Amino acid sequence: MSLNVKSIFILLFTITLNSATVFGQFAEFLFEEEVHKFDKTQEGEQLSHTFRFTNTGDAPLIISKYKVECTCTVATYSKDPILPGEEGTIEVTFDTHEKIGWQYRQIELYANTKKSPTIIELRVKILND
Repeated sequence: MSLNVKSIFILLFTITLNSATVFGQFAEFLFEEEVHKFDKTQEGEQLSHTFRFTNTGDAPLIISKYKVECTCTVATYSKDPILPGEEGTIEVTFDTHEKIGWQYRQIELYANTKKSPTIIELRVKILND
């Protein structure tokens, strides 16, 4: 059985991450803001916000997945590791179509942090005038 270069790289990267965790090294999110509140908006608008963070841990930060309650909310982020001390962003888009009143959207971020998931949130009051 032969391994290609990509498979070897992935295997070595996984071993390195597991070793970092065993020795108490973790990545850590430090967000500029964990909750973003939009101004009141009309139903049907597409809202988006960029959450900025720094990896304050001592291991490369890797976001493996995210979860949301509704398909009306989508998060986009880099699949590349964020090295300790480096900054990253998560772009969150919320479709207000057929939504009325106060809306709270939590985004659960699963990563190689000591506490996972990490939660960020959007809030907005949607009007139907």
